[in-house]
Amino acid sequence: MAGRLDDLKLAPFHLLATEGAVHADKDHVWHMETLERACRHGRGLLLATPHRIVDLIDPQSQAEATAWWVDLTATGGEGMVVKPLGFVTRGKRGLVQPAVKVRGREYLRIIYGPEYTATGNLGAKRSLAMREFALGIESLERFVRGEPLRRVHECVFGVLALESEPVDPRL
Repeated sequence: MAGRLDDLKLAPFHLLATEGAVHADKDHVWHMETLERACRHGRGLLLATPHRIVDLIDPQSQAEATAWWVDLTATGGEGMVVKPLGFVTRGKRGLVQPAVKVRGREYLRIIYGPEYTATGNLGAKRSLAMREFALGIESLERFVRGEPLRRVHECVFGVLALESEPVDPRL
């Protein structure tokens, strides 16, 4: 039996852009709180994404986040996404990866197999993610500025070209 459209649920975790604005300048708290308010009006289609703010220098905050993740994955959850507070964050070596998936052991074992944690695979995927993120933000900026679609599509085609690189798509 095919599912119904009413069965579809979306749990957004970024509000990339609205008319006239790209929201890459807002922190993740703003994104999550704004989306939580929008989900209240989503007629059941939109679900607020559970999230936590972790103080990385507070051992108790770290322990609470770890316990949350352990409970989540122990009950069948796929895992969580860890993000810096700023949507676009720069570190000593440039742009910081905008998000890292932290999946549970069982999910990794079933879906990806033991090769998932091979260092070469993860490094290549991180590099690809960073380049795709930069192109995505650039395409949004061009679109919001009202530039011709061909200029927006340049970035999109760049992402597609990057996807043609030989990186395991399951990662």
